[in-house]
Amino acid sequence: MFRFLTAGESHGAGLVAVVEGLPAGLEVPVAGIQDELARRRLGFGRGPRMRIERDEIELLAGVRHGVTLGSPVAVIIRNSEWERWSKTMSAEPAEESGKVLTAPRPGHADLAGMMKYDQRDARNILERASARETAARTVVGYLAKQLLRTISVDVLSHVIAIGKVTAPDSPQPSFADLGAIDASAVRCFHPEAAAAMVEAIETAKADRETLGGVVEVIAYNVPPGLGSHVHWDRRLDARVAEALMSIHAIKAVEMGDGNDVATRPGTDAHDEIFYEDGAYKRHTTRAGGTEGGISVGGLLRVRASMKPISTVLKGLQTVNTETHTAERAFYERSDTCAVPAAGVVAEQMVAIVLAQECQRVLGADTVSDFVRNADAWRQRIADF
Repeated sequence: MFRFLTAGESHGAGLVAVVEGLPAGLEVPVAGIQDELARRRLGFGRGPRMRIERDEIELLAGVRHGVTLGSPVAVIIRNSEWERWSKTMSAEPAEESGKVLTAPRPGHADLAGMMKYDQRDARNILERASARETAARTVVGYLAKQLLRTISVDVLSHVIAIGKVTAPDSPQPSFADLGAIDASAVRCFHPEAAAAMVEAIETAKADRETLGGVVEVIAYNVPPGLGSHVHWDRRLDARVAEALMSIHAIKAVEMGDGNDVATRPGTDAHDEIFYEDGAYKRHTTRAGGTEGGISVGGLLRVRASMKPISTVLKGLQTVNTETHTAERAFYERSDTCAVPAAGVVAEQMVAIVLAQECQRVLGADTVSDFVRNADAWRQRIADF
């Protein structure tokens, strides 16, 4: 079964990802991983670090001549700023570790982590809690996408809201629109809404504020039968929601029409079933592509809401953990808006869950067996 671990701190020597369960025979182009990492840096409103990061990766294990071996895959993303931070973040004992951060930032893991792990320096918490960790998850997600592509499943994201600016619900993008979405300054499919979002970010930056927003992830050609109704932790929608909520600053998840469904009468809240051209079909995706925790096949649609970035130039009210006196939170280099990048990370997490569930249903230790099993599974469903 596909599973992974990441390690590393924001300003450490590098980030490491170890991925287990990939079948043998999967193509892993380094250039493709680099391109995916570059997508994570997209978006108007990003901070100066995005101009510094290069995200140069090295495949350490599990891949030979561009193809997986079936053994664990290990990847490192080296920190291009390590020389600058090597003393502050050294693993070796040091007489001085640099400035001790004792004014925890509201909205971050700083204070809760300091109390839990008995740390007097917020840096010992914030370095691992940083969203920089999602670079490692982006590598993992790319590998999951590569596996899904072998059975013609694709995943994209697009921004549907930043601040108070919301894009129209239709038309929805197809996977062929991914290039146009990535070309948008804010990864929004609707140009007029995108222009208004850019303006909102510019205003927020001038006001020394930050903005959140909403992203939508769409998976195409999802096989029916992923997930299960038999246990709470095997429901596909629950697993997708958990994965998205694990992303830094995500505070809410909606499958399909989500909150809007709660305000509708039952006749307008569900996806009616039709039998057309020899197949079961639905003309709507109000439920987001799952029923009873199981994928119905075709489209899977989910939205994730991101709060405004907690690190603000104005500095929020906090308390010094050494003196217990009031202070303004310290400022750690940050963004005005990272919603476009959050969408790219959300893609990875949805892809990981789908890859795991496909493996649960289809099994296989080689890509060729995985593809053959998928074809047989889809044929069995088509014959139902």
